[in-house]
Amino acid sequence: MPDQGTEIDRDRLTGALTRETVKKNVAAIHISGKLTLLQRKLSNVLLLNAYDTLTTAREHTIDARTLAMMVGYNSNDFDTLRASLKTLAETVAEWDMLDEQGHQEWGVSALLSYAKLKNGICEYAYSPALAAKLHDPKIYALINVHIQRNFSSGHGLALYENCYRFVRTGSTGWWSLEIFRKLMGVDGSDYYQSYKHLNAKIIKPAVAEVNKSSDIIVEPEIRKKGRSVSDIRFLIRENPQMAMFQIDDSEGMRNLPVYKALRGQGVSDRLARQWITEHGSEYVQEKLDYVASQDGVKSRLGYLQAAIKGDYTPVESEPRMTPEQQAQVDATLTARAVEQAQEAAAFEARAIERRNRARQLDIVQDLVSRRNPTQRDADKRLFMTSLESDLDREHFRQHGWRSALNAAGIISFWQELEPDAFAD
Repeated sequence: MPDQGTEIDRDRLTGALTRETVKKNVAAIHISGKLTLLQRKLSNVLLLNAYDTLTTAREHTIDARTLAMMVGYNSNDFDTLRASLKTLAETVAEWDMLDEQGHQEWGVSALLSYAKLKNGICEYAYSPALAAKLHDPKIYALINVHIQRNFSSGHGLALYENCYRFVRTGSTGWWSLEIFRKLMGVDGSDYYQSYKHLNAKIIKPAVAEVNKSSDIIVEPEIRKKGRSVSDIRFLIRENPQMAMFQIDDSEGMRNLPVYKALRGQGVSDRLARQWITEHGSEYVQEKLDYVASQDGVKSRLGYLQAAIKGDYTPVESEPRMTPEQQAQVDATLTARAVEQAQEAAAFEARAIERRNRARQLDIVQDLVSRRNPTQRDADKRLFMTSLESDLDREHFRQHGWRSALNAAGIISFWQELEPDAFAD
């Protein structure tokens, strides 16, 4: 049975599993079948573990106890793990998309071609066709394994997966109700042919959970043909209340050639990742190539900063400067580099603070889960007495122990109740 109180030993996680995020292609998100919440989480963790060698290795392995804990199973409950792996091998993924030449491509594959447990190790594989689709970076969503642990329903997680890849465009676009039922795994039910039932039992609860538990806010809109609802779409924006739980894909970014080239030029780790995040790897590589083609540059790091900020190109390059002009530019760029380094250090400090706070709030959630209902009610009432403003109290009523506005007070409150839990 699932063990929600199980804490993951992160020292046991290696490689891709330490990243917390996984690129998930449209073909993988649009699953034909009905997965439970834990089975959907299991699919994401397996993909995360395999992603770096998805197209180069024929099979992949992961410690079975680590896998069970990451998904939320009791680490000794191998019967449930076996049943879930069997379900993934029997579940179909279907894709219908354009290839690079603009030709329509349809395909179908089992989510896993096989899986086995032996000597405490889970070994599994994907079909070559599906592996290629899963690894395609052109159309993907970043599924955050840290965020997915907040979900308590499969429909909520399914909606999150299908909406998150559209966060930059702000809308999913229109889906027919037939497609939407398929995405949510209820296409075979006569009960959900009625939009009234679909809205009450699937759409409203899933939207509420996404908005409460994830880093995005979604809002459904419907379109009718006559009197009947025919299509649905979701407007999407970022959820500022969940910003502290964001964990970036630092390890994945550090494997990029452009990141390594920046580090070779003396750019700091934080600044390199910041440039790649803000401008994209192709843009940054273009500026690296531009600076490398210039002769007589004394401060290549400073010139690279100026090239990235000013979008220097070979066509727009200015005439060669005099030594005096170059010295003045170098002095300006050096001062700017110092300023940006200070900003990067401050940014890093804030990021560390957010990560520490997120870890402490994870501990709080674990402590809360161990209390009985009477204790939980008493804890909430006691904490409410320490809040001075109506805004703080209302925010706590809405978000409970995940109230970002009261995070510092929440952590302090539980540190007094359970100091040993925060000892590390």
